Amino acid sequence: MNARRAVIIGAAIVVVVGGGGFTVHTAIQNASATSESALSVDELARVFGGGDPFAPDPKNDVLKAQAAQAAKEDQLKAARGDRDKLDPIVIPKKAPGGGGFDPKAFPPGSANPTGNKALGKQMLDAMGWGDQWGCLEKLWMKESGWNERAMNRYSGAYGIPQSLPGSKMASAGGDWQTNPATQIQWGLNYIKGRYGTPCGAWGHSQATGWY
Repeated sequence: MNARRAVIIGAAIVVVVGGGGFTVHTAIQNASATSESALSVDELARVFGGGDPFAPDPKNDVLKAQAAQAAKEDQLKAARGDRDKLDPIVIPKKAPGGGGFDPKAFPPGSANPTGNKALGKQMLDAMGWGDQWGCLEKLWMKESGWNERAMNRYSGAYGIPQSLPGSKMASAGGDWQTNPATQIQWGLNYIKGRYGTPCGAWGHSQATGWY
């Protein structure tokens, strides 16, 4: 064996033996090392501030639910943004223009529409409006049915001509609550001063719903 060959063989032996020795040394170290166990639940609890990290959290659940509800409300508001707003409902606390009367406080007696019409026609003729009877009969039939006790509970209008308030008819007589003649007289004067004739008042009522 020459010197060169002897060197090569020696080097090979060193590599094999050395490598095997390193491998055996590493295995011995790994075997002798103490294995580190995973963190226990108590240790995890200390990491998360003392509580169970897997336990339910009602407070956070409520906050999440509130946030989700707020997001839904915002979406609904955005979806309704283009809609026209509804007019507010207004419920009047008091009848407009007059107080009216308590139905239980009505004077005793019964209305007589037939007799009131006959009386109204006589008083109309006396004013020279004989040709206006058709208009007057329709007007006050629409307003009150020729009932001297008729009252509009919403507005407070009262009597055959539906005076608003009814106490205005006191200018024609103190018995305005019960006497159809007093009411008719006041009504005819009102029509004459405002519309000229019963037909003028009837035309206005047909056009507007009131006179």
